[in-house]
Formats: sequence, C-alpha cells, structure tokens
Amino acid sequence: MNDRCGVRVRIKRLTTSAVLILAVGAAAIGCARFPAPESPPPVAFGARPLPPGAQTDVPEEPVPSFQNCDATVSLRPGPMPPPAQMPQGSTMADILENGRLIVGLDIGSNLFSFRDPISGDIQGFDVDIARAIARAIFGDEATIEFRVLSSADRTEALADHSVDVVVKTMSITCDRLEEVSFSTPYYVAYQRILSTRNSGVTGPRHLIGKRVCAARGATSIGRIQAIVPRVRMVTTTTWADCLVMMQQGQADAVSTDDAILAGLAEQDPWVELVGPSLGAEYYGVGIPQGQDDMVRFVNGVLDQLRSSGQWQQMYERWLSILGPSNGPPQPVYRD
Repeated sequence: MNDRCGVRVRIKRLTTSAVLILAVGAAAIGCARFPAPESPPPVAFGARPLPPGAQTDVPEEPVPSFQNCDATVSLRPGPMPPPAQMPQGSTMADILENGRLIVGLDIGSNLFSFRDPISGDIQGFDVDIARAIARAIFGDEATIEFRVLSSADRTEALADHSVDVVVKTMSITCDRLEEVSFSTPYYVAYQRILSTRNSGVTGPRHLIGKRVCAARGATSIGRIQAIVPRVRMVTTTTWADCLVMMQQGQADAVSTDDAILAGLAEQDPWVELVGPSLGAEYYGVGIPQGQDDMVRFVNGVLDQLRSSGQWQQMYERWLSILGPSNGPPQPVYRD
C-alpha cells in the first residue's frame, strides 16, 4: 500500500501499458512513491514507436565545465527594494510595469516542476524559487507566467528575451556563461544512473555499448559519453520520455542529476538509482546577459530564502526523498 499525498494505492502486477499510464499520471501528480516490487518488470512485446523528437546514436558532446571560469561565482546583491517599488530604469521595474514575471521551466520534472492534475497548479522546488522572485518584485507570487521549455530551448529563450528568467534545473557551466548570466547556485545535484531493477546495471562500467537516455541539451550527455566507452546515447525532448523509453525496452538506462532521476523513480516501482556520483551540477537561475541588476536582485532573493529558513522548508516539502539536506549552497560573490 502507498499512502503518500493522502491517497492509498494498492500496487499490483501491471501490464506494460498500465505502467506507462501509471508513470504519466504520477508525473502529473508528482507524488507517487512505490515499494520495490517482488515481481520482475513487465516486458514490452513488439516494436513500439519512439517518443516524438527522440534521437538515437547521438554524436559526442563536450564535457560540461564549471571550474575553468569560476562559474559558480556571481554578482553580490545590494540592498533589496520593497516589493512593488523597484528602482527606476531597472530590469525589475520593466518587469513590474509589464505586470508579470515570465518564467521558463517545464512541467515534466517531478519534484522540481510539474502540473497538479487536480488544482491545475504548476508546483515543485523550482516553482517555489520562481514564485519567491515574483513575490519580491510584485509583493504577490500570483503575478507570474510560466512558459514551458525543453532543456535545449533554455539558452535561446533567454537570449531572445522571450522569458525574464529560467528556473529549470539549469546547470551553471562555463559554456553557458558565454551566452547567459546566472545567479548563485540554489541547489547542488550529482549525476548518477537510473536503471531497471535487477537489470545488472549497477554503475557506469555496465553501460559500455548500452543505450543511455538523456534530455536533449542536458549537460549529463557529454559527461556520460566521456566516462563510458562506446555508450550509445539516446536523446529525447523531456525526461519523462526517457522513462518511457526504458519501459518500452528502447533504452537501458537514464543518466542525469540525482534529483531528476529521483523524480522519475517516484513514478515507476521497477527502476532505481544506482552507482556513484559521476559529477556535480550546480543549478542557477538563468538570466539574460547584460542584466546585472537582475542578477544582483535574484541573488538577494536567494539570500533571503537561505537566511529565513525557507530554502530548508522547500527542500523538506519537495526533495526529502533524497535524504537529509546539507543545507543550501553557500554563495560566493564578486562585486
């Protein structure tokens, strides 16, 4: 029996199609948690179509770097203006005049950003970060507009100013800093592997020649290609599509940040996180280049979340499945 979210669910042996439906429903609800099943996972028979936009045999990509450029160092915040009283001529004043904060994210990252099917609200750890920024500008977190982006679209959306910020498990890297600006890190994740239980995959050495899935545009692609010889990389539009490909026998594993993988594991009782950390990923709020005032302002909001204890409350609400928190990342500033 499963009691999370006040709903009691009896886990039975499911057909493959039922598991896919269950995963989709759990992704939307964002609150499914299952015990390890005693029976083996269902086996998909016959050829099944790939998820829309899926690509196989992806060429090698560069390994993400955040050390060569002090990527996690950001601009020091100044005194925070009162909500609804932004400095004249500032980026924040323009957002205030526009009447809403436009935030790029997705709605398929369980734990971080997903749509509640009952209320219709978009919820999660990243969503709470975005709402805190909106509240600091307007005094009201409801003055916010969410625009759904794929991982590959985040940088372009900031460059063409179709969004004000991106809050979407976006890792800070030296390459990305050439195109966009970032806040200080608000979360540190660690790349790991998601595999089917009892599949024999317990670490990167078992992925040689195997099909490994990741969302297109993710930094985890280059790292797993560098670590695992002859890995066959598969990319999709969303992380949920990677889970579906595993369920359909079209991928042997998924590799990305443990926080994202934990959200996928919440949706399927036959998968599990395995192996050691393959590298750290520092999540930051993405901001268009040239908006230093907005970078300092967002860093001020993150400082408030750290010092007030709200960050810890957010962690306990959304990410406690990952174990006890080590606390928020401590900022490093430059003037």
